[in-house]
Amino acid sequence: MGSVWWEEETAVRERVLRRTSRRWRDKFAEAWRGIKRGIRGHSSFFVHFFFAVSAVAMAAVLQCTLWEWCLIIGCIGLVLTAELFNSAIETLFHGLDIASKARIQGCLDIAAGAVLLASVTAAVIGTLIFGQRIIELWWR
Repeated sequence: MGSVWWEEETAVRERVLRRTSRRWRDKFAEAWRGIKRGIRGHSSFFVHFFFAVSAVAMAAVLQCTLWEWCLIIGCIGLVLTAELFNSAIETLFHGLDIASKARIQGCLDIAAGAVLLASVTAAVIGTLIFGQRIIELWWR
């Protein structure tokens, strides 16, 4: 059992050492791998993705302007990015020992708060954009 642990640690060290002179292609591959891990590993990402698809569909149906599309896509990016950062912090947290977890529990709360703030901001912007569009359609 000890040799498996040593082999894993050696592989991690080798990857860290290689990171200093990585090619752009490798950097993008690692970034995509990180996005996939963030999406697959955390169920709350599915909720954000569902609302993102709903917002895009609503924007298409309501024929939003270019600026409205920019705001909607920006909000989607903000929320999904916040969720990926939150997932990264959760992943780090789960790898810690009990004493370390007790000291940095607040980090998880702050990261979750960031996702909540981004989500509420996106919801308010979406309500303003889609609400105006729906009211315009109603009064035509």
